[in-house]
Amino acid sequence: MTNTRVRAYRIISALAAVAAATVTVAVVHDTQSVAVAGESCAARVNLALPDGAGQVTLRVLNGTRTAGLAERVSEDFENRGFVMRKPAKSKTASDEVAVIEFGPKSVGAAQWIRAFFLGQAEPRFLPSRTTDVIDVVIGDRYRQLATQTEVNQSLAQLGEPELPPGTCASPS
Repeated sequence: MTNTRVRAYRIISALAAVAAATVTVAVVHDTQSVAVAGESCAARVNLALPDGAGQVTLRVLNGTRTAGLAERVSEDFENRGFVMRKPAKSKTASDEVAVIEFGPKSVGAAQWIRAFFLGQAEPRFLPSRTTDVIDVVIGDRYRQLATQTEVNQSLAQLGEPELPPGTCASPS
């Protein structure tokens, strides 16, 4: 082999070693925790289930013609330890069991509240909502809140809270 060819092999080997070292450093020091290609993140949401009822604030709205229903359901939730806002009459009627309206700050908590209706409540994510208060609109098909055992079983069946479309999880 000629000296020129040996020198060329040494240069190519040195360049390959520098490239490998650069790639290794870049991969090891990468600060992106989650990279999702082509997906926009309109809002960061809290998927964490609350540790206790005292961390969840609810407002019960009566979507039926039954007088005093929102007050009774609100009292039931309050007796279970939830922080309650003043119950009110809903502007719209509901023929569901219940409709749960929530924002980005309370996605995980809303999943837990759905379990109190055995998963039959309709979840309604409102990305523009800035408060962590969850509105529960009681509908015509409502009968009663689930017992604690039923809530636990329902929560297991519902599974982990899922990201609403166009959102991403906020860092814990």
